[in-house]
Amino acid sequence: MRMRPTLSWTPTADLPPGTTDPRPVVDALRTGGVLVLSGAGLSTESGIPDYRGEGGSLSRHTPMTYQDFVGGPQARRRYWARSHLGWRTFGRARPNAGHRAVAAFGRHGLLGGVVTQNVDGLHQAAGSEETVELHGSLDRVVCLSCGTLSPRRELARRLEEANPGFAPVAATINPDGDADLTDEQVGDFRVVPCTVCGGILKPDVVFFGESVPAPRVEHCRELVRAATSLLVLGSSLTVMSGLRFVRQAAQEGKPVLIVNRDPTRGDVHALTRIALPLGPTLTTVADRLGIPLDDGTAARADH
Repeated sequence: MRMRPTLSWTPTADLPPGTTDPRPVVDALRTGGVLVLSGAGLSTESGIPDYRGEGGSLSRHTPMTYQDFVGGPQARRRYWARSHLGWRTFGRARPNAGHRAVAAFGRHGLLGGVVTQNVDGLHQAAGSEETVELHGSLDRVVCLSCGTLSPRRELARRLEEANPGFAPVAATINPDGDADLTDEQVGDFRVVPCTVCGGILKPDVVFFGESVPAPRVEHCRELVRAATSLLVLGSSLTVMSGLRFVRQAAQEGKPVLIVNRDPTRGDVHALTRIALPLGPTLTTVADRLGIPLDDGTAARADH
């Protein structure tokens, strides 16, 4: 029997309280070599909801699991109908001040790397180079049979052609790019196959219930080993894919700093958790470091 993936975590009463003092982050960045680990909370100010914060999507939405996706054509029809509609909004999201601050820290040589749990591409759109996409990216599609990768925009065009007039109104777009649609709205949506072998297409992301590729995990572990400290931005660290790097940094005696409004599963390993909004906080940090942020006009044009 397959177990459902862990989607929630309940804070315990003995967690250290959060603070409103960003000085530890400023001090860590002055030292340099900081590894950033970002989560969905960093993208909420770009209009993409998170999973577990106040009003998070998990309160009304169960993400697609890998087991469900490969389990039958109806699940894939439902996923691709919802994801195709969501992509129209998701693909228009732009980096916010938090993304631009991280990119600016990188340009000034203060970072040892960026690892993101997000699949929205906003770090790269803001100018962060060599970002490790821990869970993949929604702007790519992979064939489960032959492994061919193709651009999401190409699939979007094919789905438009296969489903003319498909334009239901969705109440909400979720962090995984999935729009909330009823079965009636999904209707008889047509899914298209791989153009190379006719196989099943899947977004090149790690679904819940699926494992992050081992080489990618090891690369992230190497980044933690090389870092002077770990800065977690907007992640509850509920799932092990991100929490393991926090635990590794703590075990190696490296400071862990977290900026997240709500308590996280990694707080017990952290030097501090700053319970403030990410965009304004990182803007303040950049200002104290004398680092200007761009105005957002440099965001990647094709995002």
